[in-house]
Amino acid sequence: MRRAVLATILVVTGAATTAATGDFPYGSTHSFNVYRNGQQIGSHTLSFQGNGQQRTVATSIDFAVRALGLTVYRYSHRGNEVWNGSTLQSIDTKTDDNGKQFTMRARHDGNRLAVERKGADVAFGTSLNDQGLQRNDAVVEALPPTVLPSTHWNLNQVKQSMLLNTQYGTPSKVQITNLGRQTIKTSSRSIEATHYRYAGDITMDQWFDDRGRWVKAAFKAFDGSEIEYILQE
Repeated sequence: MRRAVLATILVVTGAATTAATGDFPYGSTHSFNVYRNGQQIGSHTLSFQGNGQQRTVATSIDFAVRALGLTVYRYSHRGNEVWNGSTLQSIDTKTDDNGKQFTMRARHDGNRLAVERKGADVAFGTSLNDQGLQRNDAVVEALPPTVLPSTHWNLNQVKQSMLLNTQYGTPSKVQITNLGRQTIKTSSRSIEATHYRYAGDITMDQWFDDRGRWVKAAFKAFDGSEIEYILQE
């Protein structure tokens, strides 16, 4: 998707404790309503399956921006991850960004992450994580096997200096600042969370609670509008 995420060492006790225990913090689904300048435009849902070391994570994102009764922008993203413990085994994604089609797939292959990407022409550096392909044919690239995908939910991403952009299949260099503890609101309550700010190829704000769950996000879209994710629980 156009957003994607994260890097620096955890220093907050609650979040660090969750990561250290290895307890998986999510239930079967984890869903956000997404707002643009205060108006709901869609949803972002994660679905988790598996037990122990084996796990799959499915991502479903749908946005539609309307003006004067017409849909002026539409975004759809589908992804599927396969994990063995903390090691990404594979990821496949398909994105429709207002008519521009992107696909990417990555496989853990010994000492590398083999990535294949394909997409329409997009300009580099136009907005949040808008670093795309300059051609329509498939491109294959080898990345370090420890690179994590920018799928937002994984607290271990905050330890990374590079992430795999899951819309374009390109590496994204990132830096994160820990802004400390804040109280954020979900759909039903207020909770304590740790606030991280991302810079570099990804610019956004993200919050994780003491269980290690992704609980909020905020960023500016390509047109300067304010996007906010509100956890539904």
